[in-house]
Amino acid sequence: MYDIKETFRANSVPEALELLRAHPGAIPVCGGTDVMIHLKERKLRRAALVGIMDIASLQGIYLEQTGDLFIGSGTCFDSIYQNPLARACVPMLADACNQVGSPQIRSVATIGGNLCNGAVSADSVPSLLVLKAELELTSLEGKRVVLETGRELLTGIRIPKASYEGHGGKYLKFGQRNAMEIATLGCAVNCALSPDGTIRDFAIAFGVAAPRPIRCAKAESLMLGRRPTGALLKELRRAVLLECAPRESWRASLELRTQLIQELAERASRCAIEHAGGSLDD
Repeated sequence: MYDIKETFRANSVPEALELLRAHPGAIPVCGGTDVMIHLKERKLRRAALVGIMDIASLQGIYLEQTGDLFIGSGTCFDSIYQNPLARACVPMLADACNQVGSPQIRSVATIGGNLCNGAVSADSVPSLLVLKAELELTSLEGKRVVLETGRELLTGIRIPKASYEGHGGKYLKFGQRNAMEIATLGCAVNCALSPDGTIRDFAIAFGVAAPRPIRCAKAESLMLGRRPTGALLKELRRAVLLECAPRESWRASLELRTQLIQELAERASRCAIEHAGGSLDD
């Protein structure tokens, strides 16, 4: 039996926010896949749950007038993977969403929950980092846009048009199994090329390479304005290590994670450059 004190069900964002204010410590629940694990493991006691799965405005994917791609925080992973707009604008993110858990999990787990759970291994986060995604947080006082979650309700994720138009991206995940595996390491790369073939935009992010998902700003600067070559990717392999802080764990040794950081950085970069319409001058 789960230790649940009380449950509520909201039909709108304002109603959900009122419930969360009236019941301090209450937890919003949409897909509930992470919350159920916490309840089963007795990490939540006397829990108050606010269901937000019926709020239509938290679901769906559409283009705003600016061309930015908006993803409702309550949109499940399978819906993102299957969505034509997501696959056309941000195929890297769509593919990352298809690598989360099992088909059953992907049909209920939401991208907003994946972000708010704060797991360093969250599959969606590296791709969102390199896409420079903005998070829309809503409170009873209004909305604000940030790059990290706060205490408000996460209502949406906005990916700027400038971050996906003309770009190529790739997310690579390493796990001990091919399915239903928590990432031992994840790497996402997003890049764009200038007409002369040099790199005009480059972003690289890792999951499980540090205490939290990170972008490697210095390594990104190394790539800008340069022609993609095998030699440049060798430089990148060395550069990303200087910004990561891999750790030893029961799931992977420090040596393995160090090797994976370098290998996935090179492989993801090669794929992203090709998807951006370029090729490597080896």
